[in-house]
Amino acid sequence: MTSSVHDQHIPGTQGRLFVRTWTSETASSKAPIILFHDSLGSVELWRSFPQALCAATGRTVIAYDRLGFGRSDAYPATLPLDFIAREATDDFAALITHLGLTQFILFGHSVGGGMVVNCAARYPEQCLGLITVAAQAFREDRTVQGIEQARELFQDPVQVERLGKYHGDKARWVLDAWIDSWLHPEFEHWNLRDVLPEVRSPALVIHGSDDEYGSHAHPEQIGQLAGGPAQVEIMPETRHMPHREREEDVVRLVAEFVRELG
Repeated sequence: MTSSVHDQHIPGTQGRLFVRTWTSETASSKAPIILFHDSLGSVELWRSFPQALCAATGRTVIAYDRLGFGRSDAYPATLPLDFIAREATDDFAALITHLGLTQFILFGHSVGGGMVVNCAARYPEQCLGLITVAAQAFREDRTVQGIEQARELFQDPVQVERLGKYHGDKARWVLDAWIDSWLHPEFEHWNLRDVLPEVRSPALVIHGSDDEYGSHAHPEQIGQLAGGPAQVEIMPETRHMPHREREEDVVRLVAEFVRELG
């Protein structure tokens, strides 16, 4: 099944946001799936996944570059430490208003998983389903160690140049926003414990058994504390990118999960 792709820029709270939409040739009127990328991610870095998801579900798939990332405008300042919760009230709110979305299914990878939890909690009537992949629910030693190792890797200018392929001259800001936020002393006690019970929709929680940025404690906590029914899937021999490492399996899990949703 083929899908059409539409690109646009829409106004966000502090700048323009780049949005890409995949619509299948048999597109239904069912709620679209909205993708939230990780700390170094962008629309382009979803690669083939959105199209595969669109084809398998028959739903429209929407991905956007958060402000400061990809083809969206530069972020005008240092990323605030409440950026995970703030996405629900700022640019995500602008996105659904501009696109006229009254119902949706949310899919978040890594830090995007924390964002979709906040969005689902804020919009309990509109959010029909929640999917997290390799999401962090709190700051864990493993997360910190993984980021510190990445900081050493990005001492190599070649690695920063590779990031620039997706973020242009915003690459250094993207990198600093990730590292400086998660390693900031005041971020030590960040977690999703209080917001998870406010989620009302069904949740699919996917995590790799060998995720270098988070142990099984993260999906377990999301599954246990979410206010709606939760399905936790630990994928064997999988690291932090299940949708890339095992795209077919993730697409199948998501397609099965959303089948009975509106």
